[in-house]
Amino acid sequence: MATADEPILLVKGLSAGYGPLTVLHDLDFAVQRGERVAIVGLNGHGKTTLFRAISGLTGWQRGSILLQGREIGGTRSQGPGRHTHKIVRLGLAHMPQGDAIFPGLTVAQHLDCGAYTRSAWRGRAQRREQLLQIFEPLRKLLKSPVGTLSGGERRMVSLARGLMADARLYLVDEPSLGLAPIVSRAVVDALMQIDLADGAMVIAEQNLALLSGHCNRTLGMHAGMLKGSH
Repeated sequence: MATADEPILLVKGLSAGYGPLTVLHDLDFAVQRGERVAIVGLNGHGKTTLFRAISGLTGWQRGSILLQGREIGGTRSQGPGRHTHKIVRLGLAHMPQGDAIFPGLTVAQHLDCGAYTRSAWRGRAQRREQLLQIFEPLRKLLKSPVGTLSGGERRMVSLARGLMADARLYLVDEPSLGLAPIVSRAVVDALMQIDLADGAMVIAEQNLALLSGHCNRTLGMHAGMLKGSH
């Protein structure tokens, strides 16, 4: 298990892809406790694949990924997702791009779905109240089916569900995707209010201006490689 002065996430020599396609090329990447890190780049250059590799969801991957000092990477050539539930229990919350919702479930049911681990389930009432103070528009919608909500409201539900986890590392993929600028800013402002304590958050975005001044570091992703302050 990692000590307090060690990175919460340490990636070494990570390559990953799907079928014959290599998307990530020998990446080295670390995230410290308490950090918010922005990864900015155009679609198709590897941001989502990096998050999927950390979560164990790529078609194949090679390299070391340490989460809180525990190895979750290594060589994986088949069975994407087979170990994801174990990685989640180690302290990972992955919020994929898009809404990723169940249209027939209510907002309250979605939030409960996010409390996946035993500790998160025990503390779900307190965690829900904390999140409703941040995502205030959801409070009056708790009994509403998510399929009836606006795009911005659905995105808030998707993010709040991920934040219900008792996680130490939050991966947030394209939170502004498909949203109007004013809604995008509100969503990002809400993410900045999350108390990370000794955890960390990595946000992947196309819009550099949206995250400018909000994160501790900004890395550029281009052609499967990271550039910037590691």
